[in-house]
Amino acid sequence: MLNSVTTPQSLDERFRDAVSALRPPESGRAPGDPVRDGSTLTGARARDLFDAQLTSRHLDLAARWLRSFNEGFHTGGSAGHEGNAAVAAALRADDPALLHHRSSAFYCVRAASTAGGGAPDASRRLEEAARDILRGVVASVRDPITGGRDKIFGNPALHLVPALSAGGGHLPRAAGLAHALTRPGGAAPWPADAIVVASFGDGATARPGASAALDTAGRLGHAGQPAPLLLICEDDAPGGAGPDGWVAGVLRGRPGLRYSFADGCDLAAAYDAAAEAAEFVRRERRPAVLHLATLHLLGLPGDPDPGDSLDRDPLIGTARLLVEAGLLGPDEVITRYDEVGWQVRKAAEEVLGEPKLASMGEIVASLAPRRPLRVAHAVAEAAGHALGAGAPTRLRAFGGRLPEDTGPMTLAQTIGATLTDALLAGPGTLVFGPTVTRGGRHGVTTGLSEYAADRVFDSPPDATTILGLALGAGLAGQLPVPELDCLAALHSAMEQLRAEAATMAYLSAGAYRNPLVLRVPGLAQPYGIGGHLDNDNALAALREIPGLVVAAPARAADAAPMLRSCIAAAEVDGSVCVFLEPAALYQTRDLYQQGDNEWLAPYPAPGGWAEEHVPIGRARIYGLGTAQDLTIVTYGNGVRMSLRVAAQLAADGYGSRVVDLRWLNPLPTADLLREAAATGRVLIVDETRRSGGVGEGVLAALVDGAFVGSVRRVAAADVPVPLGPAAQQVLVGEDAITQGAHALLAR
Repeated sequence: MLNSVTTPQSLDERFRDAVSALRPPESGRAPGDPVRDGSTLTGARARDLFDAQLTSRHLDLAARWLRSFNEGFHTGGSAGHEGNAAVAAALRADDPALLHHRSSAFYCVRAASTAGGGAPDASRRLEEAARDILRGVVASVRDPITGGRDKIFGNPALHLVPALSAGGGHLPRAAGLAHALTRPGGAAPWPADAIVVASFGDGATARPGASAALDTAGRLGHAGQPAPLLLICEDDAPGGAGPDGWVAGVLRGRPGLRYSFADGCDLAAAYDAAAEAAEFVRRERRPAVLHLATLHLLGLPGDPDPGDSLDRDPLIGTARLLVEAGLLGPDEVITRYDEVGWQVRKAAEEVLGEPKLASMGEIVASLAPRRPLRVAHAVAEAAGHALGAGAPTRLRAFGGRLPEDTGPMTLAQTIGATLTDALLAGPGTLVFGPTVTRGGRHGVTTGLSEYAADRVFDSPPDATTILGLALGAGLAGQLPVPELDCLAALHSAMEQLRAEAATMAYLSAGAYRNPLVLRVPGLAQPYGIGGHLDNDNALAALREIPGLVVAAPARAADAAPMLRSCIAAAEVDGSVCVFLEPAALYQTRDLYQQGDNEWLAPYPAPGGWAEEHVPIGRARIYGLGTAQDLTIVTYGNGVRMSLRVAAQLAADGYGSRVVDLRWLNPLPTADLLREAAATGRVLIVDETRRSGGVGEGVLAALVDGAFVGSVRRVAAADVPVPLGPAAQQVLVGEDAITQGAHALLAR
């Protein structure tokens, strides 16, 4: 059953009837006076905000009109939430804001109040704002944020950062941005006294993103650390929101977080509450949440019926406020309503003819730009600085003994030294995660905080929070290199990685980016230590994210150049990288026999960084024996096991070439096809699960590349890794690799 306000016609009729019944006072207020006693909102400002609210309402109506003949691809949804116009009015135009999907009125106010926005006055800027929003509805390439890829509220010129995920997933980024704005370094495009604003619906309070953001903001506030964050919860729960309801209970009383409530359907009350909350956050640099009661009008079939609360329509409320103040008469209100409606309908007709994305090249242009020559140049520049002006500082940072002079290193030691060099090279580089100041879970970051205590810090263990801090730092012009405890921790925060990180450049047409190198100890430990969480071997969720770089160094010799490539790509192209570190190999020293130390490698001196540079998407090839009989394709733990098997095969007279993929996304397809064709026999050694594992991607690349020959796959079983010796029944081992090799060689 449809609720009573699913049609634009019924909502329009209700507005006209309610306004016609209003009666103006005998004497009115001056435009410069408060619109009503006790309010700080002036009559003139209220009248301007009413225009924005009217524009927002007619945008919803126009979106449905466009949808009725298949020319609109989004139906809006701001009707009943027009009170967020008051929030926009209470802020500065240069406060960064991340808006949820019912924010047309906020957008219109921000556009109308931004001087120099291309239109000479507020009225014309409102028209342009309507046009911009409708461009998103019709997927026009002139949409100011996504370029026709989606309908999202965002505009770099208006300091509106797009919120990319559903259900409050953008809130951890907002908390991270508030934290980052108070840190030194970076090049944020916002003034020092700016505050970060993020709005969300009441349903998001039950989602992980909102919970993490509220926890982060509360922790910072409770600890007395600056966090200028204003969260706006727009609550349109059926029956009406209140300061004593469930959502209020969720938001109220959190340590370090100031709570306030207002009726978002009452423009003056919403403005006063928003102005007070914004002033508190700006003055105290502490976080606050403003809980606004709103409505959900123009619902869809199945939505709850608003019932009697329809009388609280915010447009009717503002009209009543203006009429009772004597600032507009009922007829003037309806005339203005119709004028704005005509302007919005005209804008809708104009955007219909604008071009849309018409080719795959146009669509993916902003997804994940790759400029390998610039990345290589950035690595060379870092080396030049380390050899030149930065040499004395580098010597002090390493305690008087440079890592290249200390002898061969393990994988863990190499990563730690590379992170130190990254901190030296980039003043905006941040390293953080659970207990990183004490070395992290595996001791990789030991000693980092001694050099850069202000840029190496501990964070809560929650992965959603860690990614939120990183994404906010990236927006603020910093370069975050956070660490998670383990791969299993990442799965709970996958929305942050998929929706908020990897799609930011894509859905902002390159206007925003979030450079990120996320370090994750992962892959299975062949001896079964830790059970299914520590031995998480599921990578499918990472490999299916468009544009994401996934690096998997197997040994120290590759770790340093690959990590430098990721950091340089993040800096140059805004790349989002996951640096997957095989935890089982952190301290491994030997390859073929105990004491050979062949899994160690000397740390490369800066003079060799350019020469040893590893571009993203290039494999490492090992040749054993004649290297003509078999190609083994693998990565991570599989590299060491495959090299040991290949050595035994060489002793038996069979030549093998082992291909260490190194990059799991994008796969080194050209290297893979070349090495596969060289022998005609390919053994894929995949330590992830058979279903959804990396091996499936390798097989697909071989098929797409028209490989002619024999292929066999060795992979982990489709089951979580058990504890203890039972893990050997699930994970890939040298015996299985040997059997697979002999099966291929027998063909």
